[in-house]
Amino acid sequence: MELLRQLAFASDAVWLAIAGLSCWLFAGFCLVMERLRNHRRSVERLEKVGWVPWTPLFLASAVIGGGFLVTSLPVVLGNL
Repeated sequence: MELLRQLAFASDAVWLAIAGLSCWLFAGFCLVMERLRNHRRSVERLEKVGWVPWTPLFLASAVIGGGFLVTSLPVVLGNL
């Protein structure tokens, strides 16, 4: 309950840090999915390759998340 109260009154920098961390979590998911696609057992089975461009999604979410975290860093560290 206390965590919800703190999130309700959190500053914009804290929300930006949360968004940056969620972007990095999504980037990690994209990295795992690309690795699974590249290390599949049978190269000939093209019907299960997938169509999602994991590498550009990884790069975009990692850069955006890093920008969010760098932007929120001074305020978040100042509150410690």
